[in-house]
Amino acid sequence: MVIKVFLASSSGSTAIKKKQQDVVGFLEALKVDYTQLDIACNEENRMWMRQNVPVDKKPTNGIPLPPQIFNEDSYCGDYDTFFDAKEDNSVYAFLGLPPPPGSKEAEQAAKVLGVENGTPAEEPKADGSVDASAEVPVEERNGDAHGEEEQAADEEEVEGEGEGGEEEDVADEETAGDEALAEEEEEAVEETDEVTEANAQEEDEQEEADEDREEEDLQSEEEEELRQLEDEEEEEEEEEEEDMEETQEEEAE
Repeated sequence: MVIKVFLASSSGSTAIKKKQQDVVGFLEALKVDYTQLDIACNEENRMWMRQNVPVDKKPTNGIPLPPQIFNEDSYCGDYDTFFDAKEDNSVYAFLGLPPPPGSKEAEQAAKVLGVENGTPAEEPKADGSVDASAEVPVEERNGDAHGEEEQAADEEEVEGEGEGGEEEDVADEETAGDEALAEEEEEAVEETDEVTEANAQEEDEQEEADEDREEEDLQSEEEEELRQLEDEEEEEEEEEEEDMEETQEEEAE
């Protein structure tokens, strides 16, 4: 069985990069054999991942974000479910792999199996104490470096979750892959074109309004000049009439 981890090598999201590094780093710490499949440089990987993620596990936009984890063709989950499995010490069950002997997960499975089979709890000693070695995991009792590495990875992950909560929220809103980025760029170009066209239209309307005002001003000036000319002509006619009347009166005398 081969574990497949679908990643995006050229993702512009720092949150996605961090999640991918967390998954890969933890699998390497557990020494789990896995294969990385890049969806940014390989269209076949991208299409296979999108087609094989169950519909009920996809986000609302229908485009699953990396990292996505598979066991051969069986879907395991995304980063959130992987992180939950880490918190519950059930990563091997999440991956569909048997836990190695001596691991925390194997001990938890043995305890659960013992409880289900009715195995009695540890009996106290004569002095009332209980054998502490029975309650301490094998890794901690033997100083197993692998167990310490798992514990350190868990603590780092918890700290990272506290500091990067807002970053993950932003990542949920970011576009999925190059296609979504291209769509955003196209929308931005369209919005810019619309704004440019609207501005050009406003400028044209403003120019037309200015021309109309100029024409109205010119027309008003012409009308004013005509009125003045008419007034002057009337005054001249009145003066001529007065002169004629005076002349006639003189001649009559």
